[in-house]
Parts: sequence; C-alpha cells; structure tokens
Amino acid sequence: MRVLFVTSEVCSLAKTGGLADVSRALPIALKKQDIDVRLLLPGYPSALAQVERPRAIARLAPLLGISDATLVVGRLPNSDVPVFLIDSPSLYRREGGLYLRSDGQEWADNALRFAFLSHVGAELAMERTCLGWQPDVVHANDWHTGLLPLLLSREGGARPKTVFTVHNMAFQGNFSPEILPAIGVPTDCFLSGNIEYYGQASFLKAGLCYGDRLTTVSPTYAKEVITPEFGCGLDGLLRTRSASFSGILNGIDDASWDPASDPYLPHLFRTGDIGGKKICKAELQREFGLPVRADAPLIGFVSRLTHQKMADVILDALPLIVERDAQFVLLGQGNPELEKDFVEAQAKYPGHVAAHIAYDEALAHRLQAGSDILLAPARYEPCGLTQLYALRYGTLPVVRRTGGLADTVVDTSAATIIDRTATGFVFDNANLISLITALDRALACYMEPLIWRRLQAQAMRQDFSWRSSAAQYAAYYNDLAGAPVPRLRYHVPSEDSALQSVRQAAS
Repeated sequence: MRVLFVTSEVCSLAKTGGLADVSRALPIALKKQDIDVRLLLPGYPSALAQVERPRAIARLAPLLGISDATLVVGRLPNSDVPVFLIDSPSLYRREGGLYLRSDGQEWADNALRFAFLSHVGAELAMERTCLGWQPDVVHANDWHTGLLPLLLSREGGARPKTVFTVHNMAFQGNFSPEILPAIGVPTDCFLSGNIEYYGQASFLKAGLCYGDRLTTVSPTYAKEVITPEFGCGLDGLLRTRSASFSGILNGIDDASWDPASDPYLPHLFRTGDIGGKKICKAELQREFGLPVRADAPLIGFVSRLTHQKMADVILDALPLIVERDAQFVLLGQGNPELEKDFVEAQAKYPGHVAAHIAYDEALAHRLQAGSDILLAPARYEPCGLTQLYALRYGTLPVVRRTGGLADTVVDTSAATIIDRTATGFVFDNANLISLITALDRALACYMEPLIWRRLQAQAMRQDFSWRSSAAQYAAYYNDLAGAPVPRLRYHVPSEDSALQSVRQAAS
C-alpha cells in the first residue's frame, strides 16, 4: 500500500499547531502498519533546513505561472518516513509565518501558495514527475490541500483514491472566485455549487465535496459538525456525505511525549515512580519566577490564546484562582489583546500568575510535566492534544464536554473514582461559573493526596498512541484501493443572492 500524505505543516519541519503534530505522528505510525507513506509539504526555510539528507531530484514543470519550483526529497527527522519538499522561493521562502506575515496579516497570495501544493500533489499522484513511485491513495489534510481531491477527480482513467481529513471546520480557505483561473480550477466547479460558499470559493468545501472518503479527528466532533451549531455552514454537505464520513480519534507521539524519557525534563518519572514530577514542578515554578511551593496547586495553560480555547474565560478566572491560593502559568500566543491582558495579570498578581507569550516546544513539555492541573477548555474542539499530553504526564485536565475532549477525558465522580476510570474534570457550559466549579472539584481532590495519586496513575495508564487510529486509517486505505472510483453526484443548492450575482458577473 502506497500513500501520499499531503499537508501544510509537519512537526520538527514547520509547525503552527496540532496539524503539525498529527502530520508527523500518523505517518510514522502508518509505517509500522507496513504502509509505504511519503509526505509532501511546502519547502519553507525551516523545513529545508531541518529535513534529513535533502537532495533535489526534479525540476518541476511550470504550473500556475510558477517556474522556479524544485522537488527536494529527504527524511523526516528521527524517522524512516520520506519527505518531498516543494522548494519554490517565490512562494515559500519568506520572512514571517507559514500563513501570516510578520505583522500578523495573511499572505495575500495564500490561495496560490496552497493551490500550488495541491497541483504538485496531483502531479506526484499521477506519476507525471517520473520518480518511479505512484500512490494508491492520496491523504489530504485541511483546507490547504482541499483542491487536491478536486483535481484528481477530474483526471481521466485510473487515478489514486483520496482521503480528505478536516482538522478544524472553522478554517476554510475562502477566497474570491476571481482567483479561480489563477489557481487552475475550472469555473464550472464553482457554478455547480460544489466549491461555492456564500459567494466565495472554498478550498475546504472542495475537499469535502470531492474526497472519496472523509474523516475528522474525533468521533464526537464528527457528530457535532453535521449540526448547524458546529458545521460552520457546511453541515448540509456533510449530512449528504455521511456514508463516506467518519471520526477517527487523533493520537499522540508517545515516544516524544514520555515522562520516562523526555529530554526536555529536569527529572524523569513514570507511573510507578512519580517522585520526579515534584522536581519538575519546583523547576517550573523557578523558571516562571514563582515561589517554589509544594503545597500550592500549580495550574497550567498551554494553548493558542483564542476565543475557541476560552482564553477570555480563563483570564476572568484568574482573580478566583488567586483567591484559592493556587498558582497559574501560561505558555501561548494568539490574540494580541489577550496577550496584553495576561501580561498585565502577571504584574497584578505577582507570585501567583506568570505568563510566557511565545511558542516554545521544550517549555511546553516542562509545563505539562510540572503542572498539577491543566486547563484545556474549549468552546469547540475537534480533538485536542494538550489534554492527551497532560494525561501522559499525570497532570489532570479540566475540559469542556465537546468534541475530542468529551472522547478522551472521563469526569471524576464518586463512581468513577471507585471503578478507576476517572482521568480529569469535565464541565458542560462555556462560562466562568462552570469552569470554576470544575476547577474547584479538581482542587478539592488535590487536597486528598491518596485520591489525587490514584487519579494520576489512572490518567498515566491511558493509551492514546496512534496504534489503533493508524490501523483504522490503514483499513480505509485498503478498502478504497480495492474499490472503483465512486461516481459522486452532489445536490446543487438553490441560488442565493450571492451566487446569483457571481453567475451574472461571470456571464
């Protein structure tokens, strides 16, 4: 089984969030399923610098007016997974982020940058690059690769099957339909309604409409996104494709996130010998400039500072956390106003609140290991990884019952303590009262050392590795590779005013 895994970011090469973690760990796990999986992503400067044993193997024929692209092959660091990088200086070698400029604004040509990724993916998939390797299945991820299933669906004759995974419905890659000629997408795909989204051309909708098989990153999120509340305007399409749509829970790289061997920790520990976690806590308090107090509950928050992650509610909770004589440490970045407010809270509550506004992989490991409690709530959460890392490190998460958080954390109650299934603290409503009520339950258990130790041990025994989920993906690949390409027929929605105006302009 040969699989081309196409993504916009991969951990250790280029990362902004959880997509990068998944894009590293899942291919490594697929390799262990005897799948010949190869990655394709843009040749960002960081990726070209960090990929192992890079070498240029092909000059790509001009596509979409881009004539400076070279295909580079190497290895994903500390793995045996091959990586293809698209080295196009005009598109990817830039100062700034993967998707944003240094001033926080989106790159003006993001539609072209990621359409090019999909077009190169199609060239590889159809073996037009003369590499002597063609995939049976192409696995595309999130809006950045949404055009790839569309492009392959228009190939004549035999072609690889496609799996499209949506990691977050809120990020859709919506652009003016005027860009369609520049990105090599036929106008009929828009006029049919298959990629049209309120008058815009949606990369995400293209993936959802044309992928042979659709997945998302947790079973509960798969149920949520077929409802208007969570479907972001695409719930109707997902309902029509329900027979081809399923949720597969994300896993974690349990080799990289292992308190018994983590190179970032000041002291290692394991389920049967958790003493090293106390040392990690003390060192984390020192690192954040807090008093070293074994008796003070240390509450961590490592996340993007966004409305989705309820960072605004956590900010409102800080005075109540201080009243409870607990300590709070934050690692993250995001909304500039929230960043400013957390920095001001640090000055307002010295000795209790500390904030590090940045992305720091090593510090994220130390925060997970040194904290007693992790705040990981969300207004919606496709899967979430920070709560899984917390469980692995014996740090009990406080989460809202939504998406993958509901699938991975078992609420602590008298019954779940007795039957040894409790792993954290779960609340229902996205407001301050519900959050603090759940946190108070966690703090009450923290004051009972025997109960707390039992909860930590149960949390650390959970298996959220990629083994089971990778096996599910492998089964999907095999089913797809042995099946004929389906003739998909999609309902063309009734014309709203936006679509009418676009059609009039086109005519």
